[in-house]
Amino acid sequence: MEFAERVPRRRLGVDGPEVPLLALGSWNTWDRMEREDAAALVRLAVDRGVDLFDVAHYDFGPHAENAVTDVLFGEAVRDAGLAREDYLLCGKLWLWEYPASTFAEQIKVSLGRIGTDRADMVVVGDFMERPDLRAVVTDVSELVRAGRFASWGVNNWSAGDVLFAARFAVAEGLVPPSFAQLKYSLARRSVPEGEPYGKLFANEGLGLQASDVLEGGILAGRPNPQRKIGADPGGIRDRIRASLPEVVRVAERFGATPAQLAIAYCLTHPAVANVLVGVSRLAQLEDNLAALRLAARYGDELRDAAAGLWLDRGVVDPAASWGTDAPGGR
Repeated sequence: MEFAERVPRRRLGVDGPEVPLLALGSWNTWDRMEREDAAALVRLAVDRGVDLFDVAHYDFGPHAENAVTDVLFGEAVRDAGLAREDYLLCGKLWLWEYPASTFAEQIKVSLGRIGTDRADMVVVGDFMERPDLRAVVTDVSELVRAGRFASWGVNNWSAGDVLFAARFAVAEGLVPPSFAQLKYSLARRSVPEGEPYGKLFANEGLGLQASDVLEGGILAGRPNPQRKIGADPGGIRDRIRASLPEVVRVAERFGATPAQLAIAYCLTHPAVANVLVGVSRLAQLEDNLAALRLAARYGDELRDAAAGLWLDRGVVDPAASWGTDAPGGR
């Protein structure tokens, strides 16, 4: 089904920008396409209003891959004839080697690899050992004031750490995080739908960006992806594979593909501003765009129909970051 209209937009947190409901990520994406295909995909996405691109320099911690997907994205943008004002760019700052690797140097290198001097927002990455959050907020705020980006969010932090960062920022006159990028899918709901984050969404104006919604392609109907995919908090990936027949059954009930169901489900969360997906073919973009109509048409019916697909309930602590299993927390 073709989605010819421009994609609707929502605000990414009270202090964040308006963003399209669908956004495109970069991990293992642009390096899976021919150069001309990447340019055509970027051009089509922007024409449809899918103009937010999450692009990172993957060369830190577990992502120390010497990947060039960010460089290829910059080439695609230029090949597509896009000006910097034609799209929104979300970068990433990593905590794995921070503070030895400063945020200022990271953003300089990252933006230089893409071929620009500014992002619109950044996501501060996840961590296993808690850094000095006061220093993190202070250093990020300095980059906002320097014009490197306008707002920031966090990737898979615990709700408690986000609240600490937000309260410290307000008390010190710094820039608080405006959104959280969280693992969220038909199967992984405990953290984004749990009470701790629910209070942040309701009371602190925090926005939610859903990532890993297709579990690296598994929830799109490809049980054995041939590329590297994200971490598996709770160790439920085999259960997710085993749930595919039920995913297909629920999707068919709504005349949808598994990928459309997975994306649409996440969009029914009231705090979700957008869903982040990896797309490497024009047909995938068209399929994913159709999920927006699915969510708009069926809403809570989708949530009710997919209730039995929640697989990390009681396995992952809602108060924890992605790396902590229940019970007990960090």
